[in-house]
Amino acid sequence: MGQRQETCDERADRLWLELMHEVRVVLTAVQLLLAFLLAVAFTPAFGHLGGTDRQLYLVCVLCGVGAMAALTGPVALHRLVTGLRLKPETVVWASRLVAAGMALLLAMTSLGILVLLRQVTAPGTALLLDAALALWCGACWLFPAALLRRRRTRPGTAAAAGAGRTPVRSGAGRAGRAGL
Repeated sequence: MGQRQETCDERADRLWLELMHEVRVVLTAVQLLLAFLLAVAFTPAFGHLGGTDRQLYLVCVLCGVGAMAALTGPVALHRLVTGLRLKPETVVWASRLVAAGMALLLAMTSLGILVLLRQVTAPGTALLLDAALALWCGACWLFPAALLRRRRTRPGTAAAAGAGRTPVRSGAGRAGRAGL
């Protein structure tokens, strides 16, 4: 399998663009969920929530704000280091922020659904359904990647044979070593 022939800077630019496309998708989901959550506190039904549900709601909103901060962090980072020739390092840090944002999105979604399920079913059933949904989301986000990564590194596969080659380029850079 042929590998891309790109310089460290070209690779960093490509990875940055791919990451920003991913952020646009995820950030839209976070913004929609967070907007809904913020509006819920001003509805008459919110006053009927019990103490546990209010605490779950509060943690849910905090996770949403944390997700928004983590997912907009790469833009701020890029703005602050532009021109310093740190694109490979910026891509690594931005990727970490996006991963943190995804984890917070999962927490926000799970907690929001838990509050909702506790209103329409028994608390034990709500917890069981919420755990199943959280596992499903985690599996959708992590399982395919884990399989692909395992297949790539398994000895004897075509992907693994190509993985050992070092492409001709000027330096691997930190983004290359980070597996991005």
